[in-house]
Amino acid sequence: MKLRALLAAGLTLSAVSASAAPYAPPPVEIGQTFKEGVAWVQAGGAARVAPDRWWVVFNDPVLDGLEARIEAQNPSLAAAAARYAEAGAVLARARGGLWPYIGLGGSVERNRLSAGRPQASNSVTYDDASVGASLSYELDLFGRIRGQARQARAQADAAGHDLAAVRLGLQMQLAAAYFELRGLDARAELLDVTVQAYQRAFDLTSTRHDGGLASGVEVAQAQSQLSSARAEVEAVAAQRAQAEHAVAILVGEVPSLFSLAASGLQPAAPVVVVSLPSTVLERRPDIQAAERRVAAANAAIGVARTAYFPSIILGAAAGFQAGNGDILTAPNRYWALGPLSAAGVLFDGGRRRAGVRITQSQFDEAAADYRQTVLTAFGEVEDDLVAARRMAAQITHQVTATNAARRAEDIALERYRDGAADYVEVVTAQAASLGAQRTLIELRTRQLILAADLVRAQGGLAPYR
Repeated sequence: MKLRALLAAGLTLSAVSASAAPYAPPPVEIGQTFKEGVAWVQAGGAARVAPDRWWVVFNDPVLDGLEARIEAQNPSLAAAAARYAEAGAVLARARGGLWPYIGLGGSVERNRLSAGRPQASNSVTYDDASVGASLSYELDLFGRIRGQARQARAQADAAGHDLAAVRLGLQMQLAAAYFELRGLDARAELLDVTVQAYQRAFDLTSTRHDGGLASGVEVAQAQSQLSSARAEVEAVAAQRAQAEHAVAILVGEVPSLFSLAASGLQPAAPVVVVSLPSTVLERRPDIQAAERRVAAANAAIGVARTAYFPSIILGAAAGFQAGNGDILTAPNRYWALGPLSAAGVLFDGGRRRAGVRITQSQFDEAAADYRQTVLTAFGEVEDDLVAARRMAAQITHQVTATNAARRAEDIALERYRDGAADYVEVVTAQAASLGAQRTLIELRTRQLILAADLVRAQGGLAPYR
C-alpha cells in the first residue's frame, strides 16, 4: 500500500512537472497576401513541378545536370547532412534514458586462504564462479528524461530543416552562378560581334584617311574604340572564368578539372507563382528551424525545473554463484530487488533557480530570433516581388532603347560612308548601341536570378511556366 501510494504521488508530481512548460509557436502577425504580389500569378490552377526540382522550369538541361550534382558532391551539404545525423544520434541517446539499463557480467576466481589467519589451523583453497545480470532504471516520475527527449527531438527537427535550408540555398546559389555565367557568355558573343564591327569601321576610316577623306583624329578615335572593345573582351573572359570556378565549387569539383561549354543563349525567365504568406510560413526551412529551436528551448525550461525534484533509481540483480560443480543449477541462483534510491538537493546557493532563469532567457532569445526570421523572410519575398515586377517593365523599355540605338548606329555608319557625318557621330552611336545591348543582357541575367531567388524566398515553392 505504501509503495502504491508513493507511486501515485510520484505520478501526480510527474503530471505537474510535465505540464510546467506548455508550448505553442510564438505568434507572428502576417497579412493575407504580399503587398508587392498583387500583379503576380497566385497559387492554384497551373500545373506544378516537383518542389525539390524547381529549376526545371528554366528548361535548361545543363542546369538540370548541375543541380543534380549538388546532392551527391557538395561538401557544405554533406556537412549539414552530418549535423542532421548527429542530431538524430543525440535524440536516440536521449530516448535511451527512458529504458532500463541491463548489464551482464561473470567472473571466475580461485582463492587460497592463509593457514596463519586467525582461528585457522590450515590453508583453504576454493573456487568462486558467478554469472549474472543487473538492472538499473531511473523512474522518470518528474519528466526530466522525457523533457530531454522532447528537447532532442526538437533539435533534431531543427537540424533537418537546417539541412533543407542549406540545400535550397545551394541550389539557388548554383542557379545564380550559372545564369551569371550564361550572361557573360552572351556578353562575350556581343563583344565578338562588336569587335568585328569596330574593326570594319577602323578599316573604313583608315581607307578614307588614305584617300584624304578622313582626318587622323578620326582614325585615332576608331583605333581607341576598337582597342577598348578588345580590352572589355579580356575583362569578360576573366569574369567568365571566375563564374565557372564558382559553379565548379558548388557542384563539388576542383575548378581546374571543371569546364562548361560557352553558350550565349539565355533561358527565358518563367512566370513565378506567389504563395500566400501563411504558406511561406509553413514552407521556409529557416522559419521551421527557428520554430523548432523555440520548442527545444521551451523543453529545456521543463528539464531545468525538474532539478527541484529528486532522481529515483531502481536497481535489481539476478544470477548464479557457486564454488564448484555445475553453476547453472537452481540451488546456485541468487537475486536482489533494490536498492530503490532517491537523491535530491536541499540547498545549492540558488543554482537551480539560476538554471531555470537561464533557460527562460534562452527561450526568449529563440522566440525573438524566430520572429526576426519570419520578418526577414517576408521582407525577402516582398523585395524580390517588387524587383522582379519592375525588372519586367525595365526590360520592356530597354528592348525599345536597344532597338533604337542599333538603328541609330546603322544610320550613323551610313551617313559616315556617304560623307554626311564625321566619325564622332559614329563613335557616339556605336557606344550607345553597345551600352544598350550590354544593359539588356545584364537585365535579363538579373531577371533569371530574381526568379530563382523568389523560389528560394518562398521556401522552394515551385514557379509556374
